[in-house]
Amino acid sequence: MSDEPISFADVRAARDRIRLHLPVTPLRRYPLLDQQVGRGIRVLVKHENFQPTGAFKVRNGVSALTALRPTPSGVVAATRGNHGLGLAWAGRRLGIPVTVCVPEGNNPEKNAAVRALGARLVEEGRDYDAAIAAADRLVKEEGLHVVHSTNDATVVAGAGTITLEILEEEPGIDALVFAVGGGSQAVGGITVARALRPGLPVYGVQAAGAAAIHDAWHLGRRVSHPAADTFADGLATRNTYPFTFGALRAGLAGFVTVTDAAIAEALRLLLASTHTLVEGAGAAGLAGLLALREELSGKTVAVVLSGANIDAETLRRVLVREI
Repeated sequence: MSDEPISFADVRAARDRIRLHLPVTPLRRYPLLDQQVGRGIRVLVKHENFQPTGAFKVRNGVSALTALRPTPSGVVAATRGNHGLGLAWAGRRLGIPVTVCVPEGNNPEKNAAVRALGARLVEEGRDYDAAIAAADRLVKEEGLHVVHSTNDATVVAGAGTITLEILEEEPGIDALVFAVGGGSQAVGGITVARALRPGLPVYGVQAAGAAAIHDAWHLGRRVSHPAADTFADGLATRNTYPFTFGALRAGLAGFVTVTDAAIAEALRLLLASTHTLVEGAGAAGLAGLLALREELSGKTVAVVLSGANIDAETLRRVLVREI
């Protein structure tokens, strides 16, 4: 797979489709957050937790479904929640039936939200990768059109609109830090930065318990792991993805892992400083910035608060410091 799976023109086209359905999300700076991060770093927070589904992946869903020609009789996707929520929201708005496959034991509140949006929910398998197998089976059995959360150009282009909005509002930033589950945010960011700010460093961060892409990046070859163990369910993948790995390998300035404890601390810091709800995957970008503080000292750095869909029990555990 090429290290340029999408073009800047793809991102601009996605933005033109998305803007009919979704407003630009806020990009804000919080002095208290700057103080807590330290090292003279100025932190810009892109509030994707303000999206109608509470996460950036509604961009991906709208981008993908508005690009389909002809309109399919139904689409299917595998998810731990936010990709499915984005597709369900887009499908309801556009009148396209959506089936969402999740692993057994998935976040119950995300499951309920998917059903409330009118999508069919299929619970099968032990993790995200097993849910992918279930979605592939439904493609064969029912003729549904699959919308993969990562291996899809229109999905990644949708995610790229985040960085397009950031750089249009703050063109002078010094770095971007993205959480990586499948890589759509980071690859979209690399694509936009290459076009608008050549040389702008883009960093990736993964959960230490779900670090296949991070490990592959450092090894220089694709790998898979037998399990993905993190409370940040949006990052709980155990494989690399052919559509994004080459771009991540060529385009990231650095790639770090963070423990669940570090993600939980970043989550608590975001709650205290922004007074908005955030899930584990949504806080991982800040956790990555904290891990990169020495390298990014004195810089203006944008992080994406990419999701707010944390279930009540996990939030309780974070707040009482059980994680």
